[in-house]
Amino acid sequence: MKQYKLENIRNLVLLSHSGAGKTSLSEAILFSAKAINRLGKVDDGTTTSDYDPTEVKRKSRINLSMLPCDWKGTKINLIDTPGYSDFVGEVKSAIRVSEAAIIVICAASGVEVGSEQVWGYCEEANLPRVIFINKMDRENADFYRTLKQLQSKFGSRCLPLHLPVGAQDDFQGIVDLLTMKSYIGSPVKEADIPPSLKDQVDSFREKLVEEIAVIDDRLIDKYLGGELSLEELSNGLRQAVVTGKIVPVLAGSALKNIGIASLLDIMYSYLPSPKEREVVIAGDSAKQVQRIEPSQEAPLAALVFKTSADPYVGKLTYFRVYMGTIDSNSQVWNATQSETERIGQLFTLRGKTQEPVSQLRAGDIGAVAKLSVTNTGDTLSTCDKPMPIAPILFPEPAFSEAVHPKTKADVDKLGVALSRLSEEDPTLRVHREADTNETILSGLGETHLDVAAEKMQRKFGVGVQLETPKVPYKETITISAKAEYKHKKQTGGHGQYGHVFLELEPLPRGSGREFVDKVVGGAIPKNYIPAVEKGVNEAAREGILAGYPVVDIKTRVYDGTYHPVDSSDICFKIAGAQALKKGLSQGQPILLEPIMNIKVSVPEDFTGDIIGDLNTKRARVLGMSPEAGTNVIEAQVPQAEILRYAINLKSITQGRGSFTVEFSHYEETPPHVSQKIIAERQAKKA
Repeated sequence: MKQYKLENIRNLVLLSHSGAGKTSLSEAILFSAKAINRLGKVDDGTTTSDYDPTEVKRKSRINLSMLPCDWKGTKINLIDTPGYSDFVGEVKSAIRVSEAAIIVICAASGVEVGSEQVWGYCEEANLPRVIFINKMDRENADFYRTLKQLQSKFGSRCLPLHLPVGAQDDFQGIVDLLTMKSYIGSPVKEADIPPSLKDQVDSFREKLVEEIAVIDDRLIDKYLGGELSLEELSNGLRQAVVTGKIVPVLAGSALKNIGIASLLDIMYSYLPSPKEREVVIAGDSAKQVQRIEPSQEAPLAALVFKTSADPYVGKLTYFRVYMGTIDSNSQVWNATQSETERIGQLFTLRGKTQEPVSQLRAGDIGAVAKLSVTNTGDTLSTCDKPMPIAPILFPEPAFSEAVHPKTKADVDKLGVALSRLSEEDPTLRVHREADTNETILSGLGETHLDVAAEKMQRKFGVGVQLETPKVPYKETITISAKAEYKHKKQTGGHGQYGHVFLELEPLPRGSGREFVDKVVGGAIPKNYIPAVEKGVNEAAREGILAGYPVVDIKTRVYDGTYHPVDSSDICFKIAGAQALKKGLSQGQPILLEPIMNIKVSVPEDFTGDIIGDLNTKRARVLGMSPEAGTNVIEAQVPQAEILRYAINLKSITQGRGSFTVEFSHYEETPPHVSQKIIAERQAKKA
């Protein structure tokens, strides 16, 4: 196994809108670098990175995929990522362990929603990037129209480094504006620039050279006095790309394997190595964060960026080594969990192929099976010098569904399957909603949860149905009421006797339930009062309107009678429960609904549509504030109205909007809504 120095590694993430041809491009890169000997096809499910059965079926990426190859003695760890926004957790993981990004744009579709999103993620992570305009052989492919879109969306720093020779059926190759050569066909043949392109090439080259010269004072002085050499231009361009001042725009076709060798050359020549990016060591606060130079000689620090639950191999842990070296069959210290972890055989992964290695050094990426305590985001290090690396920040779930097991056998296995799934995917959350007695699975969208359900069936043999969650309504009273109940039964032998008087009083919202003993003179013996309270509490779990829990009431037991022989705990418990039910019906009961605080971030053009839509959902818009080209709308809205809001928002904003939601308080449900809910509950009981 060849070992690479820090400067001879490139960790690169492939990003795009869904359908721009990322996976075909990654296949062409592996083929050009001779890592594979035949080109697979996405439609046939034969590409190196499409090995998950769900991905093959959907013809769409769901998980990140590791695709290493060697180019001119440099190891390129290429990470193919999903293009669909529901799987952005995988994208965030891949970006976190990469030094640069290749953004793929379809020459026919141009800049799409997903293109804008991945550009935003690169800006957040401060990643140098290259744009590859793919599918130049497609009908309606237009390099210059796409370039114009790129420059209007992302700024003038998007500069072409290549121009296409022909387009659509006539796409033949590219012109390199630095070397001033054409590279035609596959396999590549070097040629002169076609005369028809000469004027365009000269114009774009002049602009590129100007922008490179501006980077460095020495270059600008020389440029003003004469020509810059190819070496000076290359060095200047590398500096500009690494600092993000220039984003090179390239052209090609993954399916025809045109422009791929030039893309590999650019990865090798112009994108940064791990040596050029500092390692961020987390502290207890933002001020304590340290940035240190990476080194292969330092103590170990490796970040776990993905966990995969494989039914055959068990748990597979992907990690990136930032400092030092990790060896097969060794022990490491999990700095996050403060526990020792045994390391078995290390692998490098290419799609599903695992290649055993004896060690992995700083800058490289690999995997290991069957770790016991380690999860995504943990740092593996040495016990004597732990260096916790700043973890990956994942987006919060925005869409929830209730999980119902299909059969009795599935009930027993459901808990384990859900915990394994959320271990594998940190953007999935599982919780039990006590008020509705449902298990709730939350993720980033409907497709995300559908795929999670498919995985549960395929990986763990657990069949589930996903349904819209029930809303945890509550009941309360609006006026004070008094009620009594006498539980009296005479059978052979001992009878049953318990008699209580209750007074119910409404409390302010959010107060919960109170029980007060105001019995005087021993009308009910003290030892029976806890039984009355138990009966009251049990009855309060199911209100009288629609069977929802009763809240915000104070219950006083102030009188009663007992029988020295026939009274018992159970009698007073029954009396307390029945008295409460009578009191609730006399207290003008109402239904309460949960109200949520919602923050919706949308591009300015969609603000009116979003506010209009929120108004149809009984929302109260509280305010709006502009934030970096978007408007943030704050509102309060009933939970019942936004159970599928992630889907609504996506369709209104074409996927450009996002939102966060949190519980605020309970308030009275409007009468027309209450009547509908009560009628539905009664129909179910009937």
